[in-house]
Amino acid sequence: MNKRLQQFKYLLLDSFTASFAWFLFFVYRKQIVEPQLFGVESPVLYNAKFWTGIVSVCVFWLVLYTIFGYYRNVYRKSRLIELGETLIQCFFGVLIIFFVALLDDLIPSYKNYYSSIATLFCIHFSITYFFRFLFTSATVYKVHNRIIGFKTLIVGGAESAVHMYKSLTESNKSGGNLIVGFVNGTDDKGYQLKEHLPYFGSYKDLKNIIVSQGIEEVLIAIERSEQHHILEEIINDLEGVNVLIKVKPNNYDILAGKVKMKSMFDVPLIEIKHDLMPVWQFVFKRIMDLVVSVLAILFLSPLYFLTIILVKLSSAGPIFYYQERIGIYGSLFKIIKFRSMYVDAENSGPQLSKDNDARITKWGLIMRQYRIDELPQFWNVLIGDMAIVGPRPEREFYADKIVLKAPHYKHIHRVKPGITSWGMVKFGYASTVDEMVDRLRYDVIYIENMSIFNDLKVLIYTFKIVFQGRGK
Repeated sequence: MNKRLQQFKYLLLDSFTASFAWFLFFVYRKQIVEPQLFGVESPVLYNAKFWTGIVSVCVFWLVLYTIFGYYRNVYRKSRLIELGETLIQCFFGVLIIFFVALLDDLIPSYKNYYSSIATLFCIHFSITYFFRFLFTSATVYKVHNRIIGFKTLIVGGAESAVHMYKSLTESNKSGGNLIVGFVNGTDDKGYQLKEHLPYFGSYKDLKNIIVSQGIEEVLIAIERSEQHHILEEIINDLEGVNVLIKVKPNNYDILAGKVKMKSMFDVPLIEIKHDLMPVWQFVFKRIMDLVVSVLAILFLSPLYFLTIILVKLSSAGPIFYYQERIGIYGSLFKIIKFRSMYVDAENSGPQLSKDNDARITKWGLIMRQYRIDELPQFWNVLIGDMAIVGPRPEREFYADKIVLKAPHYKHIHRVKPGITSWGMVKFGYASTVDEMVDRLRYDVIYIENMSIFNDLKVLIYTFKIVFQGRGK
């Protein structure tokens, strides 16, 4: 399957429907609204202003659809879900167009405003969803009839895996899985699938097999006796790999409501890897980061200048302290802080700060108490290394130690690290690796529950801690 080609087709389709809908609305305005306003029928002029409007509106809708994440999973669309998505997208888009382009129009009465909004919404939604429905229906038909699908690998080769394989392949309509092979778990009987599928090796080589075979979806169907031993290991090992992971549920999972039905033709599975937030929330989060960072640097500039002077007076050495930390997807970046320790404080190697740490200057203690030393990190946010809210970044030296005790630490690299986090709010600075692991639990929970609302809650509690001087 060519994902980029499919995305391009959707872009072309939405470009056409957006332009056609605006053309019809333009004619409606000229033939119906303006005669009511001026008493005579206005000529429909297709001049430069008209074509500029067509292009601008078309670009606006494509940007809006992209922000809503419409073009991400172009082969995994549901026509019913798409109906709701299109309704929401059109509602917000028409509101924006109204306030930007239509609000200052001359009108005989406010009824014309309402009729214009309603007309534009009805025209745009009807045309957009009609063509989307046709195009998506063609894709769904190909998926259900196994003309196209997602290269799938089964983890497990015993009875449970065989049952899953038969359920997927013997169904009249496919859910989209084109199964190319399997790897076995630890079960001695985990080779029964060899009668049906190629055997690619052990689950320990899963990551390399996914890359070499171009796997898009992994279905885990290991026996119950294996789940406690290898399930967490598999999920941790696949962190950062661009693949969809699903697990065959047991009866408890079904009764607990963990199984979500997405298609009438899918085998019931628990989807492990999922989007942390909708695309529009990620876009809004980034805009919020930029706005807050710029405002913080501007309004806190007197505090910046005062801190620079006090750092210089507190001890000899540079004003800023740069340290390599691990960022999103495991990339490295230089974090910026006001220097709170004496120069060469880590001559004997990496050390975590602790209470009554002799390496910290007197002014450094005050900065840490009110987290003033973190203020330069707003620059890290502006250049895209960090977010305002996110798990605190660690040094590679300590990250390696944390992974040995908590392999799930890798999950926090799915997002940008932050100036503050739920872990910092609940736990504060860590003095040992064990404390880092304890704080990590809160950051993992934050990631699995990411939302703009939770970011705001973390910020509110951070301000409270800062003003009360409860930073370590």
